Amino acid sequence: MEQSLFQDFDEVSAKQWKQKIQFELQGSDYQSLVYHSLDGIDVKPFYHQDDKIKGLQINSTQDWSICDQIYVVSEEKSNHRAHQLLKKGAESLWFIIASEEINFDKLFKNFNFECIPVYLKFNFLSPDYLQRLSEFFKEKKAKIYLQIDIIGNLARSGNWFHNLKTDHEILNKILQNSSNFESVISVDTTLYQNAGATIPQQLAYALAHANEYLNHINQAHFISAEIKKKIKLQFLVSSGPNYFFEIAKIRTLRWLFASLAESYGFNKEIFILAQPTKRNKTLYDYNVNLLRTNTESMSAILGGADAIFNLPYDAVYHKNNEFGNRIARNQLLIMKHEAHLNKVKNAAEGAYYIENLTEQFAEKALAIFKDIENGGGFLKQLKESIIQKKINESAEKEQAKFNAGELILIGTNKYQNAADKMQDEIQLYPFLKKNPRKTLIEPILERRLSEKLEEQRLATEKTVNA
Repeated sequence: MEQSLFQDFDEVSAKQWKQKIQFELQGSDYQSLVYHSLDGIDVKPFYHQDDKIKGLQINSTQDWSICDQIYVVSEEKSNHRAHQLLKKGAESLWFIIASEEINFDKLFKNFNFECIPVYLKFNFLSPDYLQRLSEFFKEKKAKIYLQIDIIGNLARSGNWFHNLKTDHEILNKILQNSSNFESVISVDTTLYQNAGATIPQQLAYALAHANEYLNHINQAHFISAEIKKKIKLQFLVSSGPNYFFEIAKIRTLRWLFASLAESYGFNKEIFILAQPTKRNKTLYDYNVNLLRTNTESMSAILGGADAIFNLPYDAVYHKNNEFGNRIARNQLLIMKHEAHLNKVKNAAEGAYYIENLTEQFAEKALAIFKDIENGGGFLKQLKESIIQKKINESAEKEQAKFNAGELILIGTNKYQNAADKMQDEIQLYPFLKKNPRKTLIEPILERRLSEKLEEQRLATEKTVNA
């Protein structure tokens, strides 16, 4: 067929569509169809090319990798587990290094570095350990992404690893010996999402967080303009439940950072490692978490994340276990090899709705970012608890909607299963841990929406059993 079927139909303008909708409403207000999100975005009933939506040129990956995570305590056990995960479909591995005593010769025994990207997160900051690590990978032809985020550690824990000066001096040493790594600095934005920040806030804080590093590197005399263009930042991102919003969020992050990096003369490309949010995961009717992680992983994929780590459905209350991990990994395997979600690059490009969301998120995030910079920068506002206050305000609004039943988590605040008992299933403490300690700043705290309701249900279980 030489001619398109669409040539047989007359074009319909946005005005005509709106008139038709108003006719069908039979006198009801058209504005009643506009959705007002907690993110400050107004979603219209339809989007049209007449809206003159600008398509943003965003360069994202096509063949994302399936990532699995290993918390390293024993080198031998973690090495065995790594090889098993690779046999079962993992394509990249994320190691959480708990101690400076971890021996990487044992940890990476018989490891095929040329084929498997490795992400390394440390619960400490040691220049000597990282120097030895650099020497270890010198001739390995490996793709190693270090997750050094001293600002993220401050925001999460309330303290530096050592102190402001020492942490930045160590960061400088790491940057000077970073030639054997794909990336050294990471920006952990998962904290902001899991604590209840809106999407524009998450984007603005990610940008302001990254800007602190760019400013620091820019002022470091030992880093040349050529090296700046090679430095590649890694962003850790949590994908939330609003499917199309989350697709637009990741696209916006790439576009905003590219604009910021260009102004410094830095590398505009970033690496995004995404995972589902913890905020909407539930203890009761936990199987629904499978549906949540599925759509959240999918939106991260379509948004253009480079690697996806899927959160096991029982991660809220169970220790790591083979069944939960296998299901989480299989979800990604199905999306990749059966749904073929790795066959198209920039899949969301040209969709009027998503392009419009991307523009709106960019505008709102830039406004917040400018306020932060005018207020002295991200670190200053963290120390003054301004960032914490803004996140808490957003989290309280979201929590109020959940408490009122306007924001629904199936099986938890709607369609509860009264026979669902969890008291004997809990292996991990599923609620916000209260551990009073001295901190330099107020830490940003992650909290799930359903915690209070779940505590009440657990208390009822204990009363009945008593």
